[in-house]
Amino acid sequence: MKPKLMFKTGIDLVMTILLLCQMAYMLIGEAAHEWMGTAMFALFILHHALNWRWYKNLAKGKYTAVRILQTIADFLILFSMLGLMLSGIIMSRDVFAFLPIEGGTGFARTLHMLSAYWGFILMSIHLGMHWGMIMAAIRKTAGLAKPSPVRDWLLRGLAMLICGFGIYAFFKHNIADYLFLRSRFVFFDMEQPLALFFAEYISMMGLWVCIAYCAAKFLHKLPAKKVGSRR
Repeated sequence: MKPKLMFKTGIDLVMTILLLCQMAYMLIGEAAHEWMGTAMFALFILHHALNWRWYKNLAKGKYTAVRILQTIADFLILFSMLGLMLSGIIMSRDVFAFLPIEGGTGFARTLHMLSAYWGFILMSIHLGMHWGMIMAAIRKTAGLAKPSPVRDWLLRGLAMLICGFGIYAFFKHNIADYLFLRSRFVFFDMEQPLALFFAEYISMMGLWVCIAYCAAKFLHKLPAKKVGSRR
């Protein structure tokens, strides 16, 4: 793997870890949540700086169904990250406490919750849309160039287990209530072990990764002329 690609992959991996930690903010403490959120936003900016060609090429080439979905997801992630940072600054009690901001806490709390949970889903979808490329890089690095039906079926079985646990965790944590504002306050089981919390959120991330990966494989089969044209 080339050094630049390794650097980009490292940034994405750290962002993914920070994202999972951010979802556990009541279990890790508000101060840690703020500092991790600030670090994640800084890495997000660096990620976009390293991938600036993506913006440059937006008006070029053919828009297939997959590219349309990727573009929509990427812009929605951008909006969710901006919403997180804006609301986080308004509510900050540590990192940005020096700013003379008064009021707006109610709006900021709602915006923060929406941006956090939609951002979690969208980032998982973004990861799933690129999962084929990620797996190809892992196989190349591990020297697994030859196909293996046994390995493929084992990975599929593992993916099914993760998705099943992800569906359970999705309903257990009432994620839909936060996505659609059926609840404006997030409930945390303070007695739940942190390791179990992470296992549940990793499984939910895996669920949306699998959904996005399968959707991308299906959309790749659609004729490009039905969804876009060359500029």
